[in-house]
Amino acid sequence: MPIIDDVSSQIKDAMRAREKVRLGALRGIRSGLIEAMKADGSDTVSDETAIPLLRRLAKQRHESIAAFDGGGREEMAQQERDELAVIESFLPSLANEETTRGWVQAAIDQTGASSMRDMGKVMGVLMGAHKAEIDGKIAQKVVKELLG
Repeated sequence: MPIIDDVSSQIKDAMRAREKVRLGALRGIRSGLIEAMKADGSDTVSDETAIPLLRRLAKQRHESIAAFDGGGREEMAQQERDELAVIESFLPSLANEETTRGWVQAAIDQTGASSMRDMGKVMGVLMGAHKAEIDGKIAQKVVKELLG
């Protein structure tokens, strides 16, 4: 089932169960997906388009959690954590560091990279091949370790 259909179905379930926080998170996701549909004039959103949008929403929640924690607003931070859990339930899991290390080594071998000056080439190949499966921060850390 496409992500947008799954979100719509879960909105109905959350409304019936009167789950206020979950419903709010699902409506936020659906709103973002509808904006993506309007942007390209299509009738639906592919999962390939939805996943980066969901990752962006998750990143926003992480930033909000840090800001609320820093400001002493624990109740707002908890609401953001709850919404983040809903968003992450639609995302595929990212590769762990060990898997990422293997992909980075393959990208280094493919590009012939030998120093930090070649980091852009390695990251380009790596993200081109594994964009939806890899955490960019972990990849960057591993590339620095292996080239530095």
